[in-house]
Formats: sequence, C-alpha cells, structure tokens
Amino acid sequence: MKLETVAGKKVLITGAAMGLGKLFAARAVREGAAAVVLWDIDDTALRETAAELTAAGGTVHPYAVDVSDGAAVAAVAASVRVDVGAIDVLVNNAGIVRGNTYFWETEDRDDIDKTMAINSMAPMYVTLEFLPAMVAGTTEARVLTISSSAGLVHNPRMSVYAASKWAALGWSDSVRIELEQAGHGHVKVTTVCPTYIDTGMFEGAKGFWLTPILDQHKVVDTSWTEMKKGTPLVILPWTSRLNKALSGVLPIKLRDLFLNKVGVYHSMDEFTGRK
Repeated sequence: MKLETVAGKKVLITGAAMGLGKLFAARAVREGAAAVVLWDIDDTALRETAAELTAAGGTVHPYAVDVSDGAAVAAVAASVRVDVGAIDVLVNNAGIVRGNTYFWETEDRDDIDKTMAINSMAPMYVTLEFLPAMVAGTTEARVLTISSSAGLVHNPRMSVYAASKWAALGWSDSVRIELEQAGHGHVKVTTVCPTYIDTGMFEGAKGFWLTPILDQHKVVDTSWTEMKKGTPLVILPWTSRLNKALSGVLPIKLRDLFLNKVGVYHSMDEFTGRK
C-alpha cells in the first residue's frame, strides 16, 4: 500500500544535521510529520538544523549520537521511545567515506572500522531498535536506507567504502524480503543506490559516461517519493542500472574493460572528500 504523506507520522533520520539528512528532515517537516527526530554526531550543526526546522513549523527532537557506537544507539533509542514514542518512518542516512588510496596503502586502520561501523552496522543497529514496533503495529511504516552505487559495482580507491555499501544493500533488501515472507506488508523497506552526490562528501570525485554528479535535492525528492510508494530498490541514475546489468552478464575482463573505458574505475582518482 502506498503511503501518501508522512503527515501525522513520527520520522527519524540519522546523519540529519547536514546534506541529504537535513533535506529529508525538511521534507518531513513540510509534509506535517507529528515529530521529526534528528540524529547526528555533530552537536553544533544538529542544534542549528533543529532551530531552522523548528522555525519552519516542525516538531523537532535532536539527539547527539555516534551511530558507530552500538551501546550509544541503544541508549538514545530508548530515550526516543520515552520522549517521542514508536517511529513510523526511519531514514538510515548517516554515512562516511575515508581515504582515496589503494587498499594496501591504508595507514589508519580506524578508517576501516569507522567506515564499516557507520555505513554497514549502524543501519542494522538503528533499525533493530525501531523495526519490532513497526512490525507489531498495523499502520503503514517505512525504512529507507541510503546505500550507494558503490554497492553494485566494484571500484578502485574505495574498496572499504564499496564493501560497506554492499553490506548495507544486502542487509536492507534481505530484511525487505523477510517482511514480505512473514506477511508484514504494512512495513516496507526501500534501499537507494545513488552515484556521487553534490553534498561535498565526495568532493573531487568525477562523474563518468552519461553520469554527472547528482543533485542532492533531486536525490532526496526521488528517494522520498519512492520510499512512500514502498519501492524496493532505487538506483540513480539510469546509467548505474546499466553498469550493474552489464557487469552481471559480461565476462570479468570485458566488464573491467567497459567500466574502465566509461570512467567508473578512475572516478576516485582526484577524490579529496569534505574539508
């Protein structure tokens, strides 16, 4: 069943202080969500965003939390359940990317741990806090997870990031099937796999064949609309769907030749990341 609007719903967004997360929160406020819960590790930016959204008429609840810390996630989730109640719409948006070197040149192993913890484990831990109540309820509920096109194809200079997003995609879509199999059709899971977005997170990364850097507002608009519909998988843009399809049918040498030729394998050569 399609969810026409989040009016009257309680929405929680991770990584909500800036970028996509802030835009998702603004959408929830504009649609009249009963409560918009903001999670972010940056307490200063979080409070600024909360103030903006409150001024725009939202009922906003900010919580400073490091989603890479499972114990912190559990503690803050407990506070949310007391302060706000059960969550109807969960947006797993928080993510990081570190390094643009070849894997064997990794100097700080904490980069590996943090990338996997925030991009892969956090969506699992956060969702586990709120999904049981969604399942036990009877009203329409949604889980939206922002993965990446890096979870669909292989890419040099981002091996750990790709691994983390492959994990997020595999987990998220498996949970979708579990819900369908168990007959909980009122809870739908949507996984979004975009290429590089102009939030600054992938500063220096290059677009490739027919694939410019995506506009963050358009990504949020599409993700939000498809989430409400309950669309299982959203891949942005169409060229990323093509690359995935070709990768699945071409022999490995031809696949590598194609992805190298169209620029995918060199898209991270000049990556610097958010300053």
